Amino acid sequence: MSYNLLKGKKGIVFGALDEKSIAWRTALRCHEEGAQLVLTNAPVAMRMGEINKLAETTKAPVIPADVTNMDDLKKLFEEAMKHFGGGIDFILHSVAMGMNVRKGKHYTEIDYNWNQKTLDISSMSLHRVLRTAWDMDALNEHASVVGLTYIAAQRVFPDYNEMADAKALLEAVARNFGYHYGIRKKVRINTVSQSPVKTTAGSGVKGFDGFLTYAEKMSPLGNASADDCANYCVTLFSDLTKMVTMQNLFHDGGFSFTGVTQAVIDQMEK
Repeated sequence: MSYNLLKGKKGIVFGALDEKSIAWRTALRCHEEGAQLVLTNAPVAMRMGEINKLAETTKAPVIPADVTNMDDLKKLFEEAMKHFGGGIDFILHSVAMGMNVRKGKHYTEIDYNWNQKTLDISSMSLHRVLRTAWDMDALNEHASVVGLTYIAAQRVFPDYNEMADAKALLEAVARNFGYHYGIRKKVRINTVSQSPVKTTAGSGVKGFDGFLTYAEKMSPLGNASADDCANYCVTLFSDLTKMVTMQNLFHDGGFSFTGVTQAVIDQMEK
């Protein structure tokens, strides 16, 4: 069901890979709510994924951009603003890659060169996106930026590895840039700490299936799906949340504030 919450709004969605990805589901919901979109991803991710299928459905152009390259980001914003005929109302940052995770390096033995790339792609990319928009005055007043994160930024999940550090840095960038952009143009910047979702990327984390089941048992409402997250992002892009900024917003069925559930106790006592 559509409520036209984003009618007339224009946004950029980073990171849609395939139908399982949160960015993909969010782009679909934004389109359904009346938004015009530009889709972007790294060239290598675009070759791996199916973004052209999403582009056809949402009637959105695809503009490739490496989020660690300022020239690419400048070109992205230039072409997006030309396509929209003006400024941008919202951005979804759904970009992450754990180099050490991919290479099977334990957290205590991480390769620091790989780690630097992880932080650059997964965290400082948000700063680069915001810096580019800031320098080009690309965001309209009361625009909304959302970055996707995970509770491992606050709590220890051993197999989440260096990505926990990356998410903590991502949340810090959102808070700090949110302060400056709020003063300048009433732009709001938040992160959404989502339940584990069986995306193509998430499934690569060691022990993911077991943890997905655990999180389901630990969440009073159960795990929030990718479509649930898309709905939440739509509200954050809409005018209904104009005074929400610099927040890390848990969207996890209550997992983040639950000490233990009866379902987990029962499982342990079997």
